[in-house]
Amino acid sequence: MKADNRLVPAVAVAGLLALGMVGGGALIGQGVVNARVGDRVVTVRGLSERDVVADLAILPVRFTATGEVLSEVQGRIDADLAAVRQFLTAQGYPADAVTLGRLEVTDMQSREYGGQNNGPRFILAQTVIVRTTDVARVQTTTRSLNDLVRQGVVIQDFSGPTYVFTRLNDVRPEMIAEATASARTGAEQFARDSGTALGPIREATQGSFQILSRDEIGDESQSPDKKVRVVTTVRYSLR
Repeated sequence: MKADNRLVPAVAVAGLLALGMVGGGALIGQGVVNARVGDRVVTVRGLSERDVVADLAILPVRFTATGEVLSEVQGRIDADLAAVRQFLTAQGYPADAVTLGRLEVTDMQSREYGGQNNGPRFILAQTVIVRTTDVARVQTTTRSLNDLVRQGVVIQDFSGPTYVFTRLNDVRPEMIAEATASARTGAEQFARDSGTALGPIREATQGSFQILSRDEIGDESQSPDKKVRVVTTVRYSLR
């Protein structure tokens, strides 16, 4: 490459892909290259992605009871709570995996314009929260909640469990190495295409880790199958 003191416009090199299987996920390297020949540098980006499975599940079950007499509504909530606890025990959860949330009590007549309400006076809502590393069991439980409905438990505002991947630190070092190797592959290809040699790293920046749904569709927290992604930006000298 013939160098002068003028700046050469940025060059985008697409299609620099380094593919390799690492563990259970795939390394995908994509180099995005900017070069300024006058400064003899090339800037590349390296991408690493890995498929992972959530290792923590949180399942909130909120149920309600209504009526005109508070003590009677409270009695129904207590009975429903016993039914929910029995159901979760039958599902195989230990006692320490189940916690009791706050009891919500609403008196419709105490609200503004409450006198115009034609529904029941009292609405009580109770939440039970399951927190477990047994993700597969939570998926089975979610499909079995109709058993509670058949018992007369009124489940409300159910949006499904939340799935969390907590072992990011376990995959972080290898993924950074993969992304850096991907960036170098792109830089080496650019140097070969330009008829020059690749020099040492002048600057490197690690982007933030992203956790996405595996297919990148919908809410990541609602899916146990996830994708971890990181992008590194590396600037090399050109000789």
